[in-house]
Amino acid sequence: MGTDSRAAGALLARASTLHLQTGNLLNWGRLRKKCPSTHSEEEFPDVLECTVSHAVEKINPDEREEMKVSAKLFIVGSNSSSSTRNAVDMACSVLGVAQLDSVIIASPPVEDGVNLSLEHLQPYWEELQNLVQSKKIVAIGTSDLDKTQLEQLYQWAQVKPNSNQVNLASCCVMPPDLTAFAKQFDIQLLTHNDPKELLSEASFQEALQESIPDIRAHEWVPLWLLRYSVIVKSRGIIKSKGYILQAKRKGS
Repeated sequence: MGTDSRAAGALLARASTLHLQTGNLLNWGRLRKKCPSTHSEEEFPDVLECTVSHAVEKINPDEREEMKVSAKLFIVGSNSSSSTRNAVDMACSVLGVAQLDSVIIASPPVEDGVNLSLEHLQPYWEELQNLVQSKKIVAIGTSDLDKTQLEQLYQWAQVKPNSNQVNLASCCVMPPDLTAFAKQFDIQLLTHNDPKELLSEASFQEALQESIPDIRAHEWVPLWLLRYSVIVKSRGIIKSKGYILQAKRKGS
């Protein structure tokens, strides 16, 4: 095990929150991961930041109007709506912007055999609405809602969804009733190919254990995962894309 791994393990042993950032994935061919490698007894942080050396690319303020900054938020292991604000705040900080142009929230996890309902969505949507009203987000959208679910959310919400993603792996053709409803209320229907579970607690713990063999990976649970993209509006090309993750130690 290398020095960086031992240092990361020592820091994780004291921390209660872990933030992981991939930086710009377009640059990963020439980058390597880097965690804090030196510390003293007084320098053990409660929140450990882990990123990729030289990978984080903040948006030049002079170019901000030329960029569209979008994000999709996956709630993994927390039923707290504060995860939504934490994720958006961190994305803005990482990218050096005051506002995200759009945020789509993936359907939050529900227990096996339980159908997603408006009640499951409401706490997260309320926080998204607050972020729109405070001008941290311009537009908000949903993912994998059928016509009934989308209609219920639309009728209840103060800030209406402007988009809904549909996974074409489970639906080769857009459902006619969903298409008609979206057209009537000017909701953009988009497609995606994300798996139903992008990151499980078990797979996260396995990856953490492989990276830092002497850590108690079972003590750590991922709370949320945010994927962002920065697109040059005039050219339609992706300038930057990456992931941000927050995990917490159980019981902290």
